[in-house]
Amino acid sequence: MDQRNNLTHLDAAGAARMVDVSAKPATLREATATGQITMSASAASAIRDGTAQKGDVIAVARVAGIMAAKRTAELIPLCHPLPISGVTLDLVVEADGVVATATVRTTHGTGVEMEAMTAVSVALLTVYDMAKAVDRGMTIGGVRLLAKTGGRSGEWRAASGAER
Repeated sequence: MDQRNNLTHLDAAGAARMVDVSAKPATLREATATGQITMSASAASAIRDGTAQKGDVIAVARVAGIMAAKRTAELIPLCHPLPISGVTLDLVVEADGVVATATVRTTHGTGVEMEAMTAVSVALLTVYDMAKAVDRGMTIGGVRLLAKTGGRSGEWRAASGAER
């Protein structure tokens, strides 16, 4: 079986295309994503204590992630520019890193999964940038969708145990 038939961003000939969502109803859609950056205890302490050389890592990473969600269509070629209704981005400092969780909402004809994952990814990259003077060996990983609601496909949640 030709797998191209299951990929919405490919036409019948296999060429890339932007999906036409003009016939889809504008409904409330929401997506939540998460990811983490692991680091040394000293880097995590600098972030938690606010002693990182570049300033308030968490505040800057939160703003960077929110800004990234709003600009996802500029970063990912076949994403639609969307009117984002809201973005929340939580960053929790743990003993060995930071966990980011973003929830993005819109009322539109397509979902915001990519916006939520982009928010998490850019927030974590910003944490790396701001704390690299303390630990260049930090590792970003586990960026994934946790849940989405709305639209024709309805509700989806990651399998139990998939959350960190």
